[in-house]
Parts: sequence; C-alpha cells; structure tokens
Amino acid sequence: MGELDGKVAIVTGAGRLRGIGRATAVALAKLGADVVVTGTGRSPESFPDAEKAVGWKDIEGTAEQIRALGRRALPLVVDVTSAEQVEMMAERTVHEFGRIDILVNNAAFARGPDRVPIVELDNDIFRKVVDIKVVGTYLCTKAVARVFLAQGQGGKIVNVASVAGKSGSASTLAYNAGNFAQVGMTQSMARELGPYGINVNCVCPGWVDTSRLDHLKVEDWFERMALETPIRRNGTDDEVGEFVAYLCTEATSWIHGQSINMDGGGFMEH
Repeated sequence: MGELDGKVAIVTGAGRLRGIGRATAVALAKLGADVVVTGTGRSPESFPDAEKAVGWKDIEGTAEQIRALGRRALPLVVDVTSAEQVEMMAERTVHEFGRIDILVNNAAFARGPDRVPIVELDNDIFRKVVDIKVVGTYLCTKAVARVFLAQGQGGKIVNVASVAGKSGSASTLAYNAGNFAQVGMTQSMARELGPYGINVNCVCPGWVDTSRLDHLKVEDWFERMALETPIRRNGTDDEVGEFVAYLCTEATSWIHGQSINMDGGGFMEH
C-alpha cells in the first residue's frame, strides 16, 4: 500500500526529462497517486540534445514513466496564465479521475532572457516571468481549491519557488519578483485554506542539475557554484521531487505555510 493510494495529483510544468516537475510527478506516483502532468506543448525541435537522443516525448514521456509504475496518468497541454485553460485542467482531472487531492505549482519561464540588468530587461519578458509564477499559481490554486472545498476532505498544495524568493540579486529582477511573490502567496493561502484541512507549503531550491541550467556548465561555472555550499554539491531533480512528494503525505500535515530551502546549506537565513 502506498501512502498516496487513491489520491489524485496535478503537477504543472512537468514535461522536461531532467526537471523538478517530472521528478515530482514520478515521486508522487511511486507513493501511489494518479497524476495529471501539464506542459506548454513544446516543439520537439526545441528539445535539448539529451531529450532528442532518447526520443523524449515531453509530458507524454512523463506520463509513460508514471504508467510504468502502475499508476494512471493524464498529460495536458495547459497555459497556466489562461483562466480558461486552467479551469479545463481542473475539470478534465475530475472527469477522468473523479477528484483532486494534490496540486504542485511548478511551472516557470525558461531561464535566460530575463537575467539581464533592469535597464535592459524587456517589458514583455518581465511580464511573462511574473505571469507564469504569480498569475499561474493564483489561477491553478483558485481552480483546485474550489474542488478541494467542494470535496470537503482537505488537500495538499506545494508551490515550487526558489531561494531567489528569499534573497534578491543583481540582474534577476523578474525572477526575484515571481519567487518572492510565491513565498508570500504561500503564507496567505495557508492562513486562508488551513481551517479547511488544506495544507499549503513552498519549496525553495537552490542550484539543481536540470536542463534549465545546462547553459551554465560552460567554464565549470555550475561546479564552482556547488563549491560555495557547505555540502559542496548541487542538488538533483529527484531530491527535490521526492521532498515535494513527501510534503503531500499525512506525515507532514503539521508543516504549514512554510517556505523551505533546499540548497545544500548555501542559504541559511530565515
């Protein structure tokens, strides 16, 4: 018997082979949950070389890994900034699986064009980063919380932010804005939804070895960042995914409204 047998989860931003979303979806399935995985419908031509080499299928690839564990999976192309598409996501989940018990808000804008000085930051890029992180978290939580309240059996929400939601740095204004907002939204949601048995927490990873950061591996930059942490290494998507899944179990029901750092001790301030 898995700890999450009979539970249904939604994980947004779960289409990358090396990514926190995929790892979280698989970790939830290992605990017994059926999982809806969403993505943006990336073109195969845009896949990283590692994904092309293994014939990766984006959210369908993640769904196949879930099914291989004996759990049901539903891959959906969803723009989390669209209220209509998010409502469709919630409705399809209930139609296919009968209920929703877990929401993981993981979707994020691709790293790169937003990491520039403020005077060079494109207005549309700023809005896109914030829309996905903030508006996406708002819309997904709103739609799923309505289902939780109608079911009357509580639920679990985990927002995946970053240590960039705890400490600002130069040339990361949009990313800081989105992640700081998620930390604050987590506290607001926790205060509002807690009385209904709905747990809300946030995970704030540091440097994690995912395809989002592959471009930083030139000149050993990624490895140098690992040496700045007390533990002397960066994290893996599986480590973060398994912790997010753990926050969706009953064992963590008294952890509430927290934004928990996962970064090898690089950031210890609270």
